[in-house]
Amino acid sequence: MSAEITDKGSCLFSVWAPEKERMILRLANVGEGRGHAPGSPDRVAQQGRLVPMQKDRWGTFTAEIEGVVSGDLYYFQPDGMSDLPDPGSHHQPMGIHGPSAVVDHRDHTWRDGTWHGLPFNELIFYELHVGTFTREGSFDAIIPKLDQLAALGINAIELMPVNQFPGERNWGYDGVYPYAVQNSYGGPDGLKRLVDACHARGLSVFLDVVFNHFGPEGNYLDRFAPYFTSNYHTPWGRALNFDGPWSDGVRDYVIGNVLHWFVNYHLDGLRFDAIHEIYDRNALSIWEELHSRVRELMRVAGRPLYMVAESDLNSPRVIRPPDVGGWGFDAQWLDDFHHALYVFLDPEGLGHYRDFGRLEQLAKAFKDGYVHSGDYVQFRKRKHGASSAGMRGEGFVVFSQNHDLPGNRPGGERLAALVNFERLKLAAGAVLLSPYIPLLFMGEEYGERAPFYFFSDYGEKQVVEDLKAGRRLQFAGFGWDKEPPDPQDRNVFLQSKLQWNLRNEGEHAILLEWHRQLIRLRRENRLLKDLSKDNLRVDLIERSGLAICRTGRDGEQHLLCLFNLSEQEIPYTISFGGEASWVKRLDSKEEQWIRPADRTAETGTRNESPIRPGSRILIAPLGLMVYESVVVSPSVPIQ
Repeated sequence: MSAEITDKGSCLFSVWAPEKERMILRLANVGEGRGHAPGSPDRVAQQGRLVPMQKDRWGTFTAEIEGVVSGDLYYFQPDGMSDLPDPGSHHQPMGIHGPSAVVDHRDHTWRDGTWHGLPFNELIFYELHVGTFTREGSFDAIIPKLDQLAALGINAIELMPVNQFPGERNWGYDGVYPYAVQNSYGGPDGLKRLVDACHARGLSVFLDVVFNHFGPEGNYLDRFAPYFTSNYHTPWGRALNFDGPWSDGVRDYVIGNVLHWFVNYHLDGLRFDAIHEIYDRNALSIWEELHSRVRELMRVAGRPLYMVAESDLNSPRVIRPPDVGGWGFDAQWLDDFHHALYVFLDPEGLGHYRDFGRLEQLAKAFKDGYVHSGDYVQFRKRKHGASSAGMRGEGFVVFSQNHDLPGNRPGGERLAALVNFERLKLAAGAVLLSPYIPLLFMGEEYGERAPFYFFSDYGEKQVVEDLKAGRRLQFAGFGWDKEPPDPQDRNVFLQSKLQWNLRNEGEHAILLEWHRQLIRLRRENRLLKDLSKDNLRVDLIERSGLAICRTGRDGEQHLLCLFNLSEQEIPYTISFGGEASWVKRLDSKEEQWIRPADRTAETGTRNESPIRPGSRILIAPLGLMVYESVVVSPSVPIQ
């Protein structure tokens, strides 16, 4: 679908509308294309050439036109309706209600020919929102920041949705043109420049995509075809039609969109939003079909192409391959890990995650993955989930915060505004020393204090009123007694922008270096790099601590991560490791990791290594230590 410049120089326009009798293509500014200032929509409305389109037996209308160039504008007119943008538009230069623009993806000269992707189990994700990551809020403005991310150890950025949405500011989850790249971010060319720049620095690029619903404003899809169904409903709007009459075309639309990002934008992976709100009763699910198509494309592309799911089903089926009854995702976000950890970081956490709060649940999250695996859950008022024990760690992405967590608080507070400095270090350690794929949310690495609000820029009054009412109802359901700010207020958006100057100041610089050291340790230590979990053991230390031990495949090397989640000192005795000595590799209470105002004469003096099995270690309040066993011979001194 959409408009494609062919090898012979013509442009093939196509649109799926199986229940329409006729379709008119209206071309504006033909041959003027790129570099031409299209002016206002009113000017476009006064131009044009009307071309009847031909319908095939599958319900797709086509027209092939000579003289069209990249950047030319067009509309479709189904069954005598007025001008409507293309459902498969690749660019909306005047926004969601304006004309679509032809995009010739061959115009971009890619410079990533030597890029072959990265193994998934080595990824360190960094989620960012294009509009608030920099002052400028564009793809191009991200590029100068990439070297700092790479120096930190980040090797994969995950963009919140960038497909066209109403206005100039939005989280992106209410987009209405899944193939088009937001014009205010820099459009198709800007995204391609960003991907090229990332690959040049060894960074993979993932994109968040949304197929559980499309936004309410500028959503003209149902004027073309039955894209939506009344059989199901999502919390955010009408569900897509994946299994009803005419659903083949909808499935093609979604599968084509996934392939579009991989082929035309050289993306390395996609994160699929809330797949638990996607309904499909077909014998061959949309996920199995998509898995097959992406694997086919991988063979052609000669590089890995990844799919990550957001799912609250707690079902191993999500990440099992289709040949054993799974859906074939490479990984899924692990909310249970966050919830089990958060209640120990923030004293108020139990009020929001009442089904969590026991130390053994956090231990289970580290060892198995899903905490709720068939037990009764108060929040759901039913039993929930199945066991994920034994599943490899790279099947899960973990985090201590992401875009949802601050954005769904009335004050938009990030973790750095809710807990103290020591707890921030613990949070980072838990995520980056876990046997899973870690994800940081932009600014987390240095303790960004600016809020991250939910914001929007809708133009239709009813949509705005519905949004505000929905937000109030949502917050009431969460038990918040505070009124959320007006998401339409531009200042709410501006207040959510990162303060890049903080990275090198005071405690922010210490926290940044702490993250860098954790990432370095994760990437250099072979036991931390092994995500199989076969040789991972998790022990409880009294009522407030965890001992997470990795054992090498030879059974001789060990790595021990000790967490004290309380404000009281707790003891721990190493009871394994044979005759090996234990050397301390990291200690959150060493002087370099303590804020100057908090340093004392005892800072960094306890538990000096090396120590032996049977030694009693004191874990400082809110402390984290990492020890490694070292087999000592007379000719090999301890480093």
